[in-house]
Amino acid sequence: MLNIDQIKNGIVIDHIKAGQGIKIFSWLGLDKASYTVAFVLNASSGCMGRKDLIKIDNTIAINFDILGLIDPNITVNIIENEVISEKIKLKLPERVENVLICKNPRCITSTERYVPHVFRLDNRELGTYRCEYCDELSTGDFLRQGV
Repeated sequence: MLNIDQIKNGIVIDHIKAGQGIKIFSWLGLDKASYTVAFVLNASSGCMGRKDLIKIDNTIAINFDILGLIDPNITVNIIENEVISEKIKLKLPERVENVLICKNPRCITSTERYVPHVFRLDNRELGTYRCEYCDELSTGDFLRQGV
């Protein structure tokens, strides 16, 4: 049995689809953290079979829209004084700005660098988004660098 110490104040990102945890770990820059971070891959899960899990022994700012875009089934637990003070169930955001990149070369966002990349949720079941300017469909595979 794997034993990871309880955290006093911080964040637990749970129910991450197995294999997606590394994407979140990298996006949050946790490899450069000066505080304790536990990253568990392929943990047993009663409801998911296998899952990834990230425990952060610090309170950090997280954009829940982007996290929900990476994996909408995640649960984020905010820990205060070793107790869960808030449980947040993520979902796909209705609208994202400057997170996805439009792949249409004729879109205004491809030619005018100052125009923000804005996408609206098209189909929740498929996880697809549409560019607000040209109506191009995106599956979320085209995440901008540095978000």
